[in-house]
Amino acid sequence: MVRLLPRSTRWRVALFAALASALVLGLGSYWFVQALRGGLENSARALASDKVTAVLALLNSGVAPADVPRRLEKGGGYMISPERMNRCSAGLPDVPFQGRALVFSPTCVIAMPYGEEEQEYSGAGTADGRYFVDAAESLDPVGLQTVATAQRILWGGVPAAALLVGGVAWFAVRRSLRAVGGLRAEVDGVRAGDLARRVPVPDSGDEITELAVTMNEMLARLDRSVRRQSQFTADASHELRTPLASLRTQLEVQLAHPDRLDWRRSCENAVLDVTRMETLAGDLLLLSKLDADQPAGTEPVALADLVTAHVAARVPHDGVELILAASPVVRGHAGRLERVLRNLVDNAERHAKSRVTITLTALDGRSVLTVEDDGPGIPAGQRERVFDRFVRLDEDRAREDDGGSGLGLAIAAEIARTHGGTLRVAESTSGARLELRLPLA
Repeated sequence: MVRLLPRSTRWRVALFAALASALVLGLGSYWFVQALRGGLENSARALASDKVTAVLALLNSGVAPADVPRRLEKGGGYMISPERMNRCSAGLPDVPFQGRALVFSPTCVIAMPYGEEEQEYSGAGTADGRYFVDAAESLDPVGLQTVATAQRILWGGVPAAALLVGGVAWFAVRRSLRAVGGLRAEVDGVRAGDLARRVPVPDSGDEITELAVTMNEMLARLDRSVRRQSQFTADASHELRTPLASLRTQLEVQLAHPDRLDWRRSCENAVLDVTRMETLAGDLLLLSKLDADQPAGTEPVALADLVTAHVAARVPHDGVELILAASPVVRGHAGRLERVLRNLVDNAERHAKSRVTITLTALDGRSVLTVEDDGPGIPAGQRERVFDRFVRLDEDRAREDDGGSGLGLAIAAEIARTHGGTLRVAESTSGARLELRLPLA
């Protein structure tokens, strides 16, 4: 396939700039020349009209057409004839001049110059309709020379100006792309293990500067994402090592001392470790889906029904108080929203002394689900950190039996984000208070 346009951006921009300027300048030059010539024609036409008026005044006063050239002081050409557009000279080629006029007959006279090139005409008839006067006025020769000079200048000036504009565009784009080339070279040198590098930001303040800033922001996001992924992988590996090590130890002891162990109890402990790994693997899979923003089926969800069913299904559900101040309906995935509620209530029960309160209200076009416990609460400095992955406060880490993997609140926060809502730790006089806000359907 033949390529009509050059590949280089510099040459393409220069070509389009030259063509556009040639078109604009060409049209402007044509209009300018036509305006100049139109002014000359209008001026000559006005003079011809004045001449018609003067000739008609003489004819209307009774002066014979043959006597008009001697009586008329205005110069220039005109024709007096009994019929409109009758040139008088038909069949009479050798009529002698009488002064500056050709008198073909008493009723047909042509004053010269008349019928020549570069003339404008104006005509009218006498009041009695006996004669028709057609006056001619030549265009100003100085004006014609000016128009011709302008045409010659513009004929050569327009291409030169178009080439100049194209050259300026070429150099301007070249200078701009030089900065882009530096950005490209710097980005080309960025590798997965060196995402801390940043491209230089020009001080020009133009779109190239905005591009450099955007690229640095992109690199920063990639750096944070890779660091977060690396930390996530390391934490997941650490969490999986504990149940795997426990399971391996039990199996090795069973093989080494098959007659000294309670096989049933050992199998029950192994099942618990496998269940823990299965739960962790499920949580990791869900987080990966949430990170990838994989769509889930959405439908209208009545939060009051969802909360009521969840509380009724909890075993045990003693100590869980439910307050329904509204019946909001949101649009989302019922299973994932139930997972948020389950994680919040599990977290609250893990830290509560005796009571967990679930409150459902609606405010400013959003549903507000609050889960509050009467435990020690969350320190102000830890309220953002609790939503990080594999984060457990020091107090929790000492409670290996029920401390969880540190993914519950992180999963809840990600589900809230994918539903267009927020999850935060709200102010509370005692205990911890987590507040989920979702837009109403």
